[in-house]
Amino acid sequence: MPAQPGPERVLRTLHDLVAVPSEGGAADELRIQHLLAERLGDLGLTVDLWPLDLDALRADPGYPGEEVDRTAAWGLVATNLPGEDVGLVLSAHVDVVPPGDLRSWSGAPYAPVVTAGNMLGRGTCDMKGGLAGILGAVEALGPDVTAVAPFAVHCVVGEEDGGLGAYATLARGHTGRACVIPEPTDLGLVTANAGSLTFRIEVPGVATHGSTAYAGVSAIDAYLPLHAALARLSERRNRVREPLLDHLPVPYPLSVGRLQAGDWPSSVPDRLVAEGRYGLRVEEDPAVAVAELEQTVAEAAAGHPFLRDHPPVVTWPGGRFRGGHLPAGHALARQVAAAHAEETGREVDAERGAPYGSDLRLYAGAGVPTLHYGPGDVRLAHGPDESVPLDQVELTAAVFTRLLREGVA
Repeated sequence: MPAQPGPERVLRTLHDLVAVPSEGGAADELRIQHLLAERLGDLGLTVDLWPLDLDALRADPGYPGEEVDRTAAWGLVATNLPGEDVGLVLSAHVDVVPPGDLRSWSGAPYAPVVTAGNMLGRGTCDMKGGLAGILGAVEALGPDVTAVAPFAVHCVVGEEDGGLGAYATLARGHTGRACVIPEPTDLGLVTANAGSLTFRIEVPGVATHGSTAYAGVSAIDAYLPLHAALARLSERRNRVREPLLDHLPVPYPLSVGRLQAGDWPSSVPDRLVAEGRYGLRVEEDPAVAVAELEQTVAEAAAGHPFLRDHPPVVTWPGGRFRGGHLPAGHALARQVAAAHAEETGREVDAERGAPYGSDLRLYAGAGVPTLHYGPGDVRLAHGPDESVPLDQVELTAAVFTRLLREGVA
């Protein structure tokens, strides 16, 4: 991905990034890190590219979890002044989610096209548009790249399924005084993330022939009161909202995303597995939230004539996203807002929180004040015909250029 001269360089970079199908766990998640390492080196930065020790990371008590299979992964950090304390970190994840049903796309997901001022393709919004903005900002510094205050670019893998890339990067000692992550915020300031956990509920039954269903116990029927109890739990947990999330109709969603039951149409199913997403408050201890859901399931099962003696099993696979936030009143929010106003002539929208998990909580947990500011509408992320406005990508690059030249307070 060579640097592109002229005003189209950021958009050319975005095109090249989206053309790499860097889905989590795929070979291209490895390849894009090497491509970016070469690009960042060409821009005058000193590069640290290293293979992640997945066994050691997974054995760490604080490991944030995974939801895809990986046998290898790479970390990538580039700095302008190696050996000096880093001020601003610009961090972006390189992994994308699979495109889903290709029939829902107007074109090939990894053959990006421009239409009506937007670039369409998987990862344009989440978050290669922001990554292109970072690369454009570094390129805009030109010969001044080593004359500005110390900064670092973190390119991380595995954000979509837990955050192993950011976790490994911080564990390696790469840090800074402040961090901006260009998740799609529509060029607004997101200074808090709610958290989320993945749950799995295994519900037993008793199999029999479908013609004598009365002699068995359907795991599907047994699950139904549990599903209703989960809905009541979600309603109860969303009655009180934290201020930065009060704009959302449901700030802490609880949803069942997958149900599997039965292996033959004329057999009563003896097992059902329900898997879903459990939203956490920004300030919530995940252990407390886990106990609340497990108690809800146990109480519902206790009222069922079969499940009271054959209780369902709740487990917690996959990524573990706790909440995180920028300290109230931190100067980083004011500095990003000022840079936005200088470049756009408009005040940035009021600070808000987001209901999804991100790497923000890992940086914040490591003592690095962090916020989101980037191009695109998060509602388009993970969907068909994902897109990002090109003018927002260019503005992101301009705002980041200003931040790099100014340094962080």
